[in-house]
Amino acid sequence: QVQLVESGGGLVQAGASLRLSCAASGPTFSMAWFRRVPGKERTYVAGIGWGGDSTSYGDSVKGRFTISRDNANYMLYLQMTNLKAEDTAVYYCAASPSRYSIPRGEVLYDSWGQGTQVTVSS
Repeated sequence: QVQLVESGGGLVQAGASLRLSCAASGPTFSMAWFRRVPGKERTYVAGIGWGGDSTSYGDSVKGRFTISRDNANYMLYLQMTNLKAEDTAVYYCAASPSRYSIPRGEVLYDSWGQGTQVTVSS
């Protein structure tokens, strides 16, 4: 397991962009961003493979969000564009022990950050 710390959340207007960052304490394999709205389950947003060349996205963010990573500096990013009110949530980064796939289920991730709040006003 690694320690994960997210940053970059905030309050923005609909249509704006925001970039989230996640700093890991060491090397990781597949990583992902999840989000949670109060009263609802945490949902998968985007994931990226170990090498950074394989990515996947939840249907609601496809075409608007981009996940990337910098393995040299143990960083994970989520570039969010054209934000909508329904993107309002606490965003979590997560690391999985999976080396060869990008899991979408949160139970397959064993390291989690504390979360960062993203609020989009309409």
